[in-house]
Amino acid sequence: MPKVLSDVQVEQYRTEGFVCPIDALSVEEAAEILARMEDLENREPNLWARSKVKPHLLMLWLNELMRNPTILDAVEDVLGPDVMVWATGHFDKKAADLGFVSWHQDGTYWGLSEPSVVTAWVALTPSNRENGCMRVIPGSHHRGQLPHMDTENKNNLLSRGQDVQVEVNEAQAVDLELQPGQFSLHHVMLVHGSEPNFSETRRLGITIRYVAAHVRQTSGFKDSATLVRGVDKFHNFIAEPHPNSDFDPIAVDFYNEIVAEVRKRKNTIATDYQNNR
Repeated sequence: MPKVLSDVQVEQYRTEGFVCPIDALSVEEAAEILARMEDLENREPNLWARSKVKPHLLMLWLNELMRNPTILDAVEDVLGPDVMVWATGHFDKKAADLGFVSWHQDGTYWGLSEPSVVTAWVALTPSNRENGCMRVIPGSHHRGQLPHMDTENKNNLLSRGQDVQVEVNEAQAVDLELQPGQFSLHHVMLVHGSEPNFSETRRLGITIRYVAAHVRQTSGFKDSATLVRGVDKFHNFIAEPHPNSDFDPIAVDFYNEIVAEVRKRKNTIATDYQNNR
């Protein structure tokens, strides 16, 4: 029996590749997390530019959020009992922001062994169609890995501007609208994107990439992850330290080592993908 999701929602995830919305935090709790994030932004210049990979190792509030019991219960409902956090991030669109996310699948360049991977997209502000909420193409995860192309557009929020190279019928798109404290789940192979923020309100979401413990990195280096539920019987990832504060020195040293390796391997992953697609 599922812990948080209904049987209908579990089936929706399997057939359509997403579930939305799911309640996790109160509006007040979401506002408190947002305030902690903004305080850190004020104290640490260029915070997100220096924290693009695995920011949960550097920010205590984010490390706490990825362990939220309700989020973990929902993730367990679709991934099983042994769950690890592989990556985190944030997608921020200020008022009247031209930033957008092209249609893509998450795992194109990740180098993970299989699609037992789910993203929780946690809203810290309202996320709706007017301010550029995430949009998905239901059922597209059944098509497997689709060809992508890197694109050059300064307004694309994706690191490579990756754009799926198949026709996307936007009439089928579903808007994943969320209130602060709610989250959505989407499958790693689900085609999704988002439009610019045409409103006068900020749209901010935190992404948490959860993987089943048996998933492994295939791109030739020992990646890291944090066990957040169950048991790690496979030890496919280096265990990550738990920060005791923002920019905990031990976590910072670990972060710098992992990020250096990730960046070194990133072009290799992309080249292998392009050569073998």
